[in-house]
Amino acid sequence: MAEVQNTTVKMALDRLAALDEVGFLDAFAASGFVDDWGTIYRGRQEIDTWSSRELIGAQGVLTVTHVEEGTPAQDPGSGQALVVVTGDWRSSFANGPSRFEFLVVDGLISSMTIRAA
Repeated sequence: MAEVQNTTVKMALDRLAALDEVGFLDAFAASGFVDDWGTIYRGRQEIDTWSSRELIGAQGVLTVTHVEEGTPAQDPGSGQALVVVTGDWRSSFANGPSRFEFLVVDGLISSMTIRAA
């Protein structure tokens, strides 16, 4: 299994694996958002509502198969981190190969984009 090195993303994935909603939400910036197949959930309340239905509330399990880490191509000197995690997603809501792209800014997740892998 591939290992995530970015501490923010690693902590968020650990909280997801533990089904710890509060810990998962704490990894996001106040203005952070989730883009789940084109539907945007912005801010803690919207992310919490979405997660309660489709992520942690759906007893989601991500088996990581591949990790890519770096910086956004448009701003390589910014100190931002781009982490792409690919794996097999299983939950009571949805299943299948998935790609989770995280943008980390100042130690918090600014965005998490989910698509098919």
